[in-house]
Amino acid sequence: MVDETGLRAEAEQRLRALAGEHARLRDDQWSAIRALVVDRRRALVVQRTGWGKSAVYFIATALLRARGAGPTVIVSPLLALMRNQIAAAGRAGVHAATINSANVDEWDLIHAEVERGEVDVLLVSPERLNNPDFRDLVLPKLAASAGLVVVDEAHCISDWGHDFRPDYRRLRTLLAELPPGVPVLATTATANARVTRDVAEQLGATGTGEGAGDTLVLRGPLERDSLHLSVVRPATAEQRLAWLAETLRELPGSGIVYTLTVAATQEIAAYLRDQGHEVTAYSGQTEPADRLAAEQALLGNRLKALVATSALGMGFDKPDLGFVVHVGAPASPVAYYQQVGRAGRGVERAEVILLPGTEDRDIWAYFASLAFPPEPVVRATLDTLAHEGTMSTAALETRVDLSRSRLEMMLKVLDVDGAVRRVKGGWQATGLPWAYDEERYARVAAERAAEQRAMLSYITTDECRERFLRRHLDDEAARPCGRCDNCTGVRRSPDVASGAVKAARERLDRPGVEVEPRRQWPTGLKELGLSGRIRPEIAAEPGRALGRLTDIGWGTTLRRLLAEDTPDGPVPDEVFDAVVRVLSSWRWAERPVSVVTVPSATRPALVTSLGERLAAIGRLRYLGSLTYRQGPPGHQHNSAQRVRALQATLAPPLADVSGGPVLLVDDRVDTGWTMTIGASVLRGAGAPAVLPLALATTT
Repeated sequence: MVDETGLRAEAEQRLRALAGEHARLRDDQWSAIRALVVDRRRALVVQRTGWGKSAVYFIATALLRARGAGPTVIVSPLLALMRNQIAAAGRAGVHAATINSANVDEWDLIHAEVERGEVDVLLVSPERLNNPDFRDLVLPKLAASAGLVVVDEAHCISDWGHDFRPDYRRLRTLLAELPPGVPVLATTATANARVTRDVAEQLGATGTGEGAGDTLVLRGPLERDSLHLSVVRPATAEQRLAWLAETLRELPGSGIVYTLTVAATQEIAAYLRDQGHEVTAYSGQTEPADRLAAEQALLGNRLKALVATSALGMGFDKPDLGFVVHVGAPASPVAYYQQVGRAGRGVERAEVILLPGTEDRDIWAYFASLAFPPEPVVRATLDTLAHEGTMSTAALETRVDLSRSRLEMMLKVLDVDGAVRRVKGGWQATGLPWAYDEERYARVAAERAAEQRAMLSYITTDECRERFLRRHLDDEAARPCGRCDNCTGVRRSPDVASGAVKAARERLDRPGVEVEPRRQWPTGLKELGLSGRIRPEIAAEPGRALGRLTDIGWGTTLRRLLAEDTPDGPVPDEVFDAVVRVLSSWRWAERPVSVVTVPSATRPALVTSLGERLAAIGRLRYLGSLTYRQGPPGHQHNSAQRVRALQATLAPPLADVSGGPVLLVDDRVDTGWTMTIGASVLRGAGAPAVLPLALATTT
C-alpha cells in the first residue's frame, strides 16, 4: 500500500527545490504525478504555458528513481527546449543528458552513463527515433530499461495539430515496446479537442501496461491573465516597420518580434538596428552557436528583442518576457496563442501585438503547398524503391519529382505507416500493403483552410481577443478577459510620424540582394558528366536580384508582378528604375559588355523588355535569348530533375558571346539551376564570365 500522504509531501519538497520555497503543487500536477508514480498510467496534460508541466515529469522522475525505476526518456523537439530542461532537471535534483545533432561526439559517453545508471533523464530529439543505429541498437535498450517516458510538445504527434512532425509518429514503436507498467506522460500547451483526442488515442492504444487504452487526460483553462492582446493595422509595409521601431521604445522589458519568413527576420532586424535598437535576427538558418548566443543575450536582457521565425518557440523559457509582437499573422489561432504564450509568465503585464500584412496569405499559401503529395507521386516512389532496392534520399530525388524537403517529409510518413523503412544507406520498400488516405488528407487540408479563415477573423473581430483564441482551442472556460483592446476600448493608433515612415520606406526601397551561384552538382547525374563541384570555368559569378518574394519591401511589388493572374507585359518603370540602381551598386570585377535573356514560357514580354532596356541604358549589346533545342523543359520540383531537363534543351543564342562578361537576365530565381545551366552554356560558347540578374529570388 502506497503512503500517498508521504509521497505528496516528498513531491512538494521536490517542487520547492525546483521552483522556490513558496511553490505548492497544483491539484492537477499532483493528479498527474500520482497517476505516473502510483498507478503507472499513461497521462496527457494539456495546460497553458508556464503552468508547470515540466515540474510534473521531473518530480515524477525523482520519485520513481528513488524507488528503483530506470531513467526517464524525454522526447523533446528543440535544442533550446533541451537546454532549459537540463537546467531545470538539475534544480530538481536529477541528472539529465541529451542526445541530439549538436553533440554527436558525446553520444558514446552518454550511452555508457545511461547503462551505468548515472543518468536520471535522457532527452532525445524525435529525429533520433528513426536514425537506423539509434532505432536498432539504442532504442530497444531504452524501452527495456525506462522508468518513465515523456512526450513533450505532444501536439506534434497529431497531423490535425498546427505543428505536426512525422518523426513524432515513430513514438508508436517506442511505446509499443515498453514493458508492462512503465508510465507515459504527454504534455502540450496548445491542443484543441480534436488534437487532444488524437494524441490520447495514440497513447492509450499502444503497449500492454496498466494504462493501455486508458489515457488520463488533465486539461485546464488556458487563460493568461498577464497578456494584453491588441491588433494594429498600419496601411503599408513602411508604416508597419516605422510603427514597430517607435513602439519598441515604449514596450516594457525585452521580448520577441515574430515574423513569417527568414528574409523578414533579417530585413526587420537590420532596420531596427539602424534605428538604435539592440536586436538580433533568429531563424532555423541561424548557426547553432549563434542561436545559443542570441538566446542567452535575450535571457540576460542584453537585447531589446529577438526578431525571429517560429524556430524560437516551444520551450524558450524567459518568465519576464515583456512583449511579443507579430509582424505578419501566423496561419492558425492555435499557433498564434502558442507563440504569444512565451510572454508574461513572471510579470504582471505583457503586451501582445499583431501587425498583420497584405503578404500573409501568400506566405500561408506557400507553406500549404508543401502538404503531403498526391497519390501518383507516392506510388511512383514506392515502385521505384521496390524495383531498385535501397536508395539514398539524394538518389531517389533523381527519380521522384519532389523537392528534397518534401520528399524527406513524405518518406518519414511512409516509414511510420510501415510502407518504407529507413536503413543504413537510405530507404527500402517493405512490400507491406499501404493505402493512400485521401479522405483524411483532404480533411486536414480543409482544417488548415478553416484555421486561416479564423485567423483573418481574429484580426477583424470585435469580441474579446483572448476568448476568441481560447475558443479555437476548445477551452470551454473561456470568458472575456477584460484586458484586450476590444474589451477595454483602448486601441493603439496605427499612426506614425511622417519622418519615421520616410526612413522606413528608404530602407525597404533599397533594392538588391545577392544571389549565390550553385557550387555543387546534384547527386545522381554522373551519366551526364555532372558530379561533385561545378568547375570554375563553367560556373556563374555571384548574381543579384531586385528583391526576395518574401521581403516586406520589394517583395510586395514583385509578388504582384509575378502572380499567375497578372498578364505578361513590359517591365514597369518603377521596377526597371530599381533594377538600374541594383546594377549601379554592383561592384563587379569586370563590367559586362552584353545582355542575354532567359527564354520564358510565361513572361516573354517582361523578360525581353527588361533585357533590351538594360542593354540600351547601359550601352551594352543585346544578344537575344538563350534557346531551347527541344522546347521549354516544363516545371520540375527537385534539383536533379531540373538539371537533367535543362541540360537536354538549353542552348546559347545565335550571336557571338565571346566579347566580354555577359549579364544573364531572368524574371525570378527559384532553385538557381536555370541560371547555373545558362551560365554553363554561355561559358561553353566563349563568354569569359556570366553575371546572373533577376527581378526576384525565392531564397
